[in-house]
Amino acid sequence: MAPVTPTQATTGLPEAPRTLDRREGPYGEVVLRQRGGPPADPGVEASGAPAVYEIIANGCFLMDTSDGRSERLLIDAALAALPADRARPSVLIGGLGVGFSLARAAQSPRWGRIAVVEREEAVIDWHRTGPLSAVSAAALADPRSEILHTDLVAHLRTRAGQDTYDALCLDIDNGPDWTVTEDNNSLYSPGGLAACRDRLTPGGVLAVWSAQPSPAFEEALRNAGFRGVHTEEIPVVRGVPDVVHLARKGA
Repeated sequence: MAPVTPTQATTGLPEAPRTLDRREGPYGEVVLRQRGGPPADPGVEASGAPAVYEIIANGCFLMDTSDGRSERLLIDAALAALPADRARPSVLIGGLGVGFSLARAAQSPRWGRIAVVEREEAVIDWHRTGPLSAVSAAALADPRSEILHTDLVAHLRTRAGQDTYDALCLDIDNGPDWTVTEDNNSLYSPGGLAACRDRLTPGGVLAVWSAQPSPAFEEALRNAGFRGVHTEEIPVVRGVPDVVHLARKGA
């Protein structure tokens, strides 16, 4: 009988993540990793911990499935900021990620169209046919939902004046001050924020997730003509809280 390799359950040491998929795309490397859950190798003892999936982009940790509160807040806060009498509002979610934001939107019968922009084909595959379907399968089957395989910045700029949304919920970086790629910096520039404003209906809401508060970004939102700029926080185990920056387009 082959020996069983010890894991966190027997050693007390943190379990090393297992790489499930690694791909080179037009924007660099994206990796899907797993911690806990059933081991891929039958000779490795199971840790007993539930599976947690992580997305790494160009060596930078983006998000995992361990919590999801701040991704849900992104959707809930945007919906709460919309006028209560707005029937079937539409939402554009920037970044599919691990699927928490999409799943949260699909759980609410109030949303109408739910569009998700995702530029990484690998991430879309991990949801459609991979392990992240555990988070998003029901939402992807919802007739209100659609995935747009494109770059968010390009989508906002090149189609301005055509599709508009009642809410933009953006989560493509670790925040305005910590972008995954340099190209994303333009999203938080005056021109990028103007493109966001142009894609919103009158009174529409912009919600931007960030791993830390950014007073400078709040000021940039005000300078871009947004109203009601404020920040909602989600405490985390260590460090500064995750936040959602919120702003509204004038009526």
